[in-house]
Amino acid sequence: MAKRLYVGGLPYSTTMDALKAAFEKVGAVASATVITDKMSGRSKGFGFVEMVNDADADKAIDMYNGKDFEGRTLTVNEARPMGERTGNGGGGFGGGRGGFRGRDDR
Repeated sequence: MAKRLYVGGLPYSTTMDALKAAFEKVGAVASATVITDKMSGRSKGFGFVEMVNDADADKAIDMYNGKDFEGRTLTVNEARPMGERTGNGGGGFGGGRGGFRGRDDR
C-alpha cells in the first residue's frame, strides 16, 4: 500500500522532478508534488512524496529526515490528514476591544 510523506525544508528552487528523483534512490515513487503559492507560483518550501510501498517510505524517512538536501535540512515524516495536524489553526479574530459607542450627551 502506498504511503504519503511530508517533505519540509525544501530549497525554493526544488522542482517536482528533482524531488521525485531524490526519493527514487530509495524505491518506487508513485507521485511527487512541490507545493506552490497560488498567486506567485513560487515554492512554499515543502511538498509531498507518495512511495509505492510502506517499507520504502520508512527507508526514505530514515534516509532524508534531518539530512542536508541542496543546502537545507529536510523534515520528512508520514503525512497526516489535515484534521490530524496539531496547532491552533491560526488566524481568527481577537477578543473585543470595544468600538465606537457614540457620544454621551447628557
